[in-house]
Amino acid sequence: MSPTFIDMGKEALGMFAFLATELVILFLVISYVVGIIQDFMTPEKVQSILSSKQGKGYVIAALLGSITPFCSCSTIPFLKGLLRARAGFGPMMVFLFASPLLNPIIIGLFVVTFGWEVALFYFAIAMSVSVTAGYVLEKLGFEKYVKPEAYDSSNKAASCCVSEPKKEETASCCTSEPVAASPSCCGSEAQTSVIEESSCCSTDKTNVTAVKDPSRWARIWTTTWADFIQVLPYLLIGVAIGSFIYGFIPTDLIVEYAGDNVWYAIPIAAIIGIPLYIRAEAVIPLSMALVKKGMALGSVMALIIGSAGASLTEVILLKAIFRNQMIAAFLVVILTMAIGAGFLYSFIFG
Repeated sequence: MSPTFIDMGKEALGMFAFLATELVILFLVISYVVGIIQDFMTPEKVQSILSSKQGKGYVIAALLGSITPFCSCSTIPFLKGLLRARAGFGPMMVFLFASPLLNPIIIGLFVVTFGWEVALFYFAIAMSVSVTAGYVLEKLGFEKYVKPEAYDSSNKAASCCVSEPKKEETASCCTSEPVAASPSCCGSEAQTSVIEESSCCSTDKTNVTAVKDPSRWARIWTTTWADFIQVLPYLLIGVAIGSFIYGFIPTDLIVEYAGDNVWYAIPIAAIIGIPLYIRAEAVIPLSMALVKKGMALGSVMALIIGSAGASLTEVILLKAIFRNQMIAAFLVVILTMAIGAGFLYSFIFG
Protein backbone atom coordinates (compact mmCIF):
# COMPACT_ATOMS: atom_id res chain seq x y z
CA MET A 1 0.00 0.00 0.00
CA SER A 2 1.41 3.38 -0.99
CA PRO A 3 1.99 5.88 1.83
CA THR A 4 -0.66 8.53 2.41
CA PHE A 5 -0.07 12.28 2.37
CA ILE A 6 -0.16 12.29 6.19
CA ASP A 7 2.44 9.52 6.37
CA MET A 8 4.72 11.41 3.98
CA GLY A 9 4.24 14.57 6.05
CA LYS A 10 5.23 12.73 9.21
CA GLU A 11 8.39 11.43 7.53
CA ALA A 12 9.27 14.93 6.35
CA LEU A 13 8.70 16.47 9.81
CA GLY A 14 10.71 13.72 11.48
CA MET A 15 13.63 14.29 9.10
CA PHE A 16 13.40 18.06 9.62
CA ALA A 17 13.52 17.75 13.43
CA PHE A 18 16.44 15.31 13.31
CA LEU A 19 18.55 17.29 10.82
CA ALA A 20 17.82 20.69 12.33
CA THR A 21 18.78 19.59 15.85
CA GLU A 22 21.91 17.76 14.74
CA LEU A 23 23.21 20.48 12.43
CA VAL A 24 22.48 23.38 14.82
CA ILE A 25 24.49 21.72 17.59
CA LEU A 26 27.27 20.84 15.16
CA PHE A 27 27.46 24.37 13.77
CA LEU A 28 27.67 25.99 17.21
CA VAL A 29 30.35 23.60 18.48
CA ILE A 30 32.55 23.80 15.39
CA SER A 31 32.13 27.57 15.04
CA TYR A 32 33.19 28.10 18.65
CA VAL A 33 36.27 25.91 18.25
CA VAL A 34 37.18 27.71 15.02
CA GLY A 35 36.64 31.03 16.79
CA ILE A 36 39.22 30.04 19.39
CA ILE A 37 41.70 29.13 16.63
CA GLN A 38 41.03 32.38 14.78
CA ASP A 39 41.54 34.39 17.95
CA PHE A 40 45.17 33.30 17.80
CA MET A 41 45.46 33.07 14.00
CA THR A 42 44.15 36.51 13.06
CA PRO A 43 43.78 37.74 9.44
CA GLU A 44 46.81 39.95 10.04
CA LYS A 45 48.93 36.92 10.95
CA VAL A 46 47.68 34.99 7.91
CA GLN A 47 48.52 37.94 5.67
CA SER A 48 51.95 38.26 7.27
CA ILE A 49 52.74 34.58 6.69
CA LEU A 50 51.62 34.57 3.06
CA SER A 51 53.46 37.80 2.29
CA SER A 52 56.72 36.55 3.78
CA LYS A 53 59.15 33.96 2.42
CA GLN A 54 57.00 31.28 4.03
CA GLY A 55 54.26 32.32 1.63
CA LYS A 56 55.92 30.17 -1.01
CA GLY A 57 54.62 27.14 0.86
CA TYR A 58 51.49 26.15 -1.05
CA VAL A 59 50.39 23.65 1.58
CA ILE A 60 50.68 26.35 4.26
CA ALA A 61 48.37 28.55 2.20
CA ALA A 62 45.82 25.73 1.91
CA LEU A 63 45.96 24.96 5.63
CA LEU A 64 45.53 28.62 6.50
CA GLY A 65 42.57 28.73 4.15
CA SER A 66 41.05 25.74 5.92
CA ILE A 67 40.94 27.54 9.29
CA THR A 68 39.39 30.68 7.88
CA PRO A 69 35.77 29.71 7.20
CA PHE A 70 34.82 32.37 4.66
CA CYS A 71 32.10 31.96 2.07
CA SER A 72 33.40 32.11 -1.48
CA CYS A 73 32.63 35.75 -2.24
CA SER A 74 33.71 37.00 1.19
CA THR A 75 37.23 35.71 0.52
CA ILE A 76 37.70 38.58 -1.96
CA PRO A 77 38.43 41.39 0.56
CA PHE A 78 41.03 39.15 2.18
CA LEU A 79 42.54 38.40 -1.24
CA LYS A 80 42.73 42.14 -1.86
CA GLY A 81 44.77 42.53 1.34
CA LEU A 82 47.15 39.78 0.24
CA LEU A 83 47.65 41.53 -3.10
CA ARG A 84 48.50 44.79 -1.36
CA ALA A 85 50.94 42.89 0.87
CA ARG A 86 52.59 41.46 -2.28
CA ALA A 87 52.01 37.86 -1.24
CA GLY A 88 53.24 35.13 -3.55
CA PHE A 89 50.77 34.68 -6.42
CA GLY A 90 50.70 30.86 -6.23
CA PRO A 91 49.97 30.62 -2.48
CA MET A 92 47.46 33.45 -2.87
CA MET A 93 45.53 31.43 -5.46
CA VAL A 94 45.72 28.33 -3.28
CA PHE A 95 44.14 30.37 -0.49
CA LEU A 96 41.41 31.61 -2.86
CA PHE A 97 40.49 28.04 -3.86
CA ALA A 98 40.88 26.39 -0.45
CA SER A 99 39.28 28.95 1.86
CA PRO A 100 35.61 28.36 0.95
CA LEU A 101 36.01 24.65 0.18
CA LEU A 102 37.92 23.47 3.24
CA ASN A 103 36.33 25.50 6.00
CA PRO A 104 35.62 23.47 9.15
CA ILE A 105 31.84 23.88 8.89
CA ILE A 106 31.75 22.07 5.54
CA ILE A 107 34.11 19.32 6.76
CA GLY A 108 32.08 18.87 9.95
CA LEU A 109 28.82 18.66 8.02
CA PHE A 110 30.39 16.10 5.70
CA VAL A 111 31.48 13.95 8.64
CA VAL A 112 28.10 14.01 10.35
CA THR A 113 26.05 13.66 7.17
CA PHE A 114 28.07 11.23 5.04
CA GLY A 115 30.75 9.80 7.37
CA TRP A 116 34.53 10.08 7.74
CA GLU A 117 35.31 8.25 4.49
CA VAL A 118 33.44 10.76 2.33
CA ALA A 119 34.74 13.71 4.35
CA LEU A 120 38.36 12.58 3.98
CA PHE A 121 37.88 12.02 0.24
CA TYR A 122 36.42 15.52 -0.15
CA PHE A 123 39.22 17.09 1.93
CA ALA A 124 41.94 15.28 -0.03
CA ILE A 125 40.49 16.32 -3.40
CA ALA A 126 39.92 19.97 -2.43
CA MET A 127 43.37 20.25 -0.82
CA SER A 128 45.33 18.57 -3.64
CA VAL A 129 43.54 20.37 -6.48
CA SER A 130 43.83 23.77 -4.74
CA VAL A 131 47.58 23.34 -4.21
CA THR A 132 48.16 21.97 -7.73
CA ALA A 133 46.09 24.72 -9.37
CA GLY A 134 47.92 27.47 -7.48
CA TYR A 135 51.31 26.04 -8.45
CA VAL A 136 50.37 25.55 -12.12
CA LEU A 137 48.81 29.00 -12.50
CA GLU A 138 51.92 30.63 -11.06
CA LYS A 139 54.26 28.63 -13.32
CA LEU A 140 52.13 29.48 -16.37
CA GLY A 141 52.52 33.18 -15.60
CA PHE A 142 48.88 33.97 -14.81
CA GLU A 143 50.03 36.67 -12.39
CA LYS A 144 50.11 39.02 -15.39
CA TYR A 145 46.31 38.84 -15.46
CA VAL A 146 46.02 40.61 -12.10
CA LYS A 147 44.86 44.18 -12.73
CA PRO A 148 47.46 46.80 -11.68
CA GLU A 149 44.90 48.73 -9.64
CA ALA A 150 44.32 45.64 -7.48
CA TYR A 151 47.64 46.40 -5.78
CA ASP A 152 46.50 49.93 -4.91
CA SER A 153 45.94 50.19 -1.16
CA SER A 154 43.53 53.07 -1.66
CA ASN A 155 40.96 50.82 -3.31
CA LYS A 156 38.31 49.21 -1.14
CA ALA A 157 37.24 45.66 -1.76
CA ALA A 158 33.54 45.13 -1.34
CA SER A 159 32.24 41.83 -0.12
CA CYS A 160 29.00 40.02 -0.69
CA CYS A 161 27.88 40.87 2.82
CA VAL A 162 29.33 44.30 3.54
CA SER A 163 29.08 47.06 0.97
CA GLU A 164 32.19 48.84 2.17
CA PRO A 165 34.60 48.73 5.10
CA LYS A 166 33.34 50.61 8.11
CA LYS A 167 35.48 53.19 9.78
CA GLU A 168 36.02 53.29 13.46
CA GLU A 169 35.25 56.74 14.75
CA THR A 170 37.81 56.54 17.53
CA ALA A 171 40.87 58.40 16.34
CA SER A 172 44.26 58.88 17.87
CA CYS A 173 44.59 62.13 19.79
CA CYS A 174 47.60 63.02 17.69
CA THR A 175 46.07 62.40 14.30
CA SER A 176 43.05 63.78 12.58
CA GLU A 177 42.30 60.71 10.50
CA PRO A 178 40.12 57.86 11.77
CA VAL A 179 41.60 54.39 11.93
CA ALA A 180 40.11 51.88 9.51
CA ALA A 181 38.43 48.99 11.23
CA SER A 182 38.42 45.50 9.79
CA PRO A 183 34.81 44.53 9.09
CA SER A 184 33.57 41.04 9.77
CA CYS A 185 32.53 39.38 6.54
CA CYS A 186 29.18 37.65 6.77
CA GLY A 187 29.05 38.60 10.43
CA SER A 188 26.73 40.96 12.17
CA GLU A 189 29.24 43.60 13.21
CA ALA A 190 32.86 44.54 12.94
CA GLN A 191 34.77 43.93 16.12
CA THR A 192 35.58 47.15 17.88
CA SER A 193 39.16 47.28 18.98
CA VAL A 194 39.95 48.44 22.48
CA ILE A 195 42.27 51.41 22.77
CA GLU A 196 44.35 51.42 25.90
CA GLU A 197 46.91 54.13 25.45
CA SER A 198 47.89 57.28 27.24
CA SER A 199 46.88 60.59 25.78
CA CYS A 200 49.97 61.88 24.05
CA CYS A 201 48.58 65.40 23.93
CA SER A 202 47.32 65.84 27.48
CA THR A 203 49.34 66.37 30.62
CA ASP A 204 47.48 63.99 32.91
CA LYS A 205 48.10 60.86 30.78
CA THR A 206 44.54 59.60 31.23
CA ASN A 207 43.75 56.19 29.78
CA VAL A 208 41.45 56.35 26.75
CA THR A 209 39.36 53.18 26.84
CA ALA A 210 36.30 53.26 24.62
CA VAL A 211 34.92 49.82 25.34
CA LYS A 212 35.75 47.42 28.14
CA ASP A 213 37.07 44.21 26.62
CA PRO A 214 34.99 41.20 27.71
CA SER A 215 36.62 37.89 28.46
CA ARG A 216 38.11 36.09 25.48
CA TRP A 217 35.74 33.13 25.75
CA ALA A 218 32.63 35.31 26.07
CA ARG A 219 33.74 37.43 23.11
CA ILE A 220 34.30 34.34 20.95
CA TRP A 221 30.88 32.98 21.94
CA THR A 222 29.24 36.32 21.05
CA THR A 223 30.83 36.19 17.59
CA THR A 224 29.85 32.52 17.20
CA TRP A 225 26.24 33.28 18.09
CA ALA A 226 26.12 36.25 15.70
CA ASP A 227 27.42 34.06 12.86
CA PHE A 228 24.93 31.35 13.77
CA ILE A 229 21.97 33.74 13.69
CA GLN A 230 23.00 34.89 10.23
CA VAL A 231 23.49 31.37 8.86
CA LEU A 232 20.38 29.90 10.57
CA PRO A 233 17.89 30.86 7.80
CA TYR A 234 20.06 29.18 5.15
CA LEU A 235 20.49 26.12 7.34
CA LEU A 236 16.75 25.80 7.97
CA ILE A 237 15.91 26.38 4.30
CA GLY A 238 18.27 23.58 3.30
CA VAL A 239 16.87 21.26 5.96
CA ALA A 240 13.28 22.13 4.97
CA ILE A 241 13.88 21.47 1.25
CA GLY A 242 15.75 18.27 2.02
CA SER A 243 13.00 17.08 4.36
CA PHE A 244 10.35 17.85 1.75
CA ILE A 245 12.27 15.85 -0.87
CA TYR A 246 12.74 13.01 1.63
CA GLY A 247 9.05 12.90 2.46
CA PHE A 248 7.29 13.70 -0.80
CA ILE A 249 9.51 13.24 -3.90
CA PRO A 250 9.33 9.71 -5.37
CA THR A 251 12.59 7.80 -5.19
CA ASP A 252 12.23 6.58 -8.78
CA LEU A 253 12.28 10.17 -10.07
CA ILE A 254 15.61 10.96 -8.41
CA VAL A 255 17.18 7.69 -9.53
CA GLU A 256 16.03 8.23 -13.13
CA TYR A 257 17.66 11.65 -13.52
CA ALA A 258 20.52 11.65 -10.99
CA GLY A 259 21.23 8.04 -10.15
CA ASP A 260 24.46 6.06 -10.48
CA ASN A 261 23.70 5.02 -14.06
CA VAL A 262 23.15 8.56 -15.38
CA TRP A 263 26.57 9.64 -16.74
CA TYR A 264 25.63 13.27 -17.34
CA ALA A 265 24.35 13.85 -13.78
CA ILE A 266 27.82 14.73 -12.43
CA PRO A 267 28.76 17.49 -14.94
CA ILE A 268 25.26 18.97 -14.76
CA ALA A 269 25.39 19.03 -10.95
CA ALA A 270 28.78 20.80 -11.08
CA ILE A 271 27.59 23.38 -13.61
CA ILE A 272 24.33 24.27 -11.87
CA GLY A 273 26.08 24.55 -8.52
CA ILE A 274 27.87 27.78 -9.51
CA PRO A 275 24.93 29.96 -10.62
CA LEU A 276 22.72 28.59 -7.85
CA TYR A 277 25.34 29.42 -5.19
CA ILE A 278 23.73 27.25 -2.54
CA ARG A 279 25.52 27.81 0.74
CA ALA A 280 27.18 24.68 2.11
CA GLU A 281 25.08 24.95 5.27
CA ALA A 282 22.03 24.48 3.06
CA VAL A 283 23.27 22.20 0.29
CA ILE A 284 24.72 19.47 2.54
CA PRO A 285 21.48 18.67 4.42
CA LEU A 286 19.67 18.93 1.08
CA SER A 287 22.17 16.51 -0.43
CA MET A 288 21.63 14.03 2.37
CA ALA A 289 17.96 13.80 1.46
CA LEU A 290 18.83 13.41 -2.23
CA VAL A 291 21.24 10.57 -1.43
CA LYS A 292 18.62 8.81 0.65
CA LYS A 293 16.28 9.06 -2.33
CA GLY A 294 18.83 7.51 -4.70
CA MET A 295 20.95 10.38 -6.05
CA ALA A 296 24.52 9.27 -6.78
CA LEU A 297 26.99 10.56 -4.20
CA GLY A 298 29.37 11.50 -7.02
CA SER A 299 26.76 13.97 -8.28
CA VAL A 300 26.30 15.30 -4.76
CA MET A 301 30.05 15.80 -4.45
CA ALA A 302 30.09 17.78 -7.71
CA LEU A 303 27.15 19.92 -6.62
CA ILE A 304 28.72 20.80 -3.27
CA ILE A 305 32.12 21.70 -4.75
CA GLY A 306 30.55 23.77 -7.51
CA SER A 307 28.27 25.70 -5.16
CA ALA A 308 30.80 26.22 -2.35
CA GLY A 309 33.84 26.89 -4.55
CA ALA A 310 32.44 29.63 -6.77
CA SER A 311 29.40 31.80 -7.37
CA LEU A 312 28.22 34.46 -9.79
CA THR A 313 28.65 37.04 -7.03
CA GLU A 314 32.25 35.98 -6.52
CA VAL A 315 32.98 36.15 -10.25
CA ILE A 316 31.61 39.70 -10.39
CA LEU A 317 33.79 40.73 -7.44
CA LEU A 318 36.83 39.03 -8.96
CA LYS A 319 36.46 41.11 -12.11
CA ALA A 320 37.65 44.11 -10.08
CA ILE A 321 40.90 42.22 -9.40
CA PHE A 322 41.50 39.86 -12.33
CA ARG A 323 41.32 40.09 -16.09
CA ASN A 324 39.00 37.76 -18.02
CA GLN A 325 41.74 35.17 -18.64
CA MET A 326 42.22 34.73 -14.90
CA ILE A 327 38.45 34.59 -14.28
CA ALA A 328 38.16 31.84 -16.91
CA ALA A 329 41.04 29.90 -15.32
CA PHE A 330 39.39 30.20 -11.89
CA LEU A 331 36.09 28.78 -13.17
CA VAL A 332 37.86 25.99 -15.08
CA VAL A 333 39.67 24.92 -11.88
CA ILE A 334 36.44 24.82 -9.84
CA LEU A 335 34.47 22.96 -12.53
CA THR A 336 37.31 20.51 -13.15
CA MET A 337 37.62 19.87 -9.43
CA ALA A 338 33.86 19.32 -9.07
CA ILE A 339 33.46 17.04 -12.08
CA GLY A 340 36.70 15.16 -11.41
CA ALA A 341 35.78 14.56 -7.76
CA GLY A 342 32.35 13.30 -8.77
CA PHE A 343 33.65 10.78 -11.31
CA LEU A 344 36.58 9.73 -9.13
CA TYR A 345 34.30 9.04 -6.17
CA SER A 346 31.98 7.00 -8.37
CA PHE A 347 34.95 5.03 -9.76
CA ILE A 348 36.53 4.30 -6.36
CA PHE A 349 33.47 3.76 -4.18
CA GLY A 350 30.76 3.10 -6.75
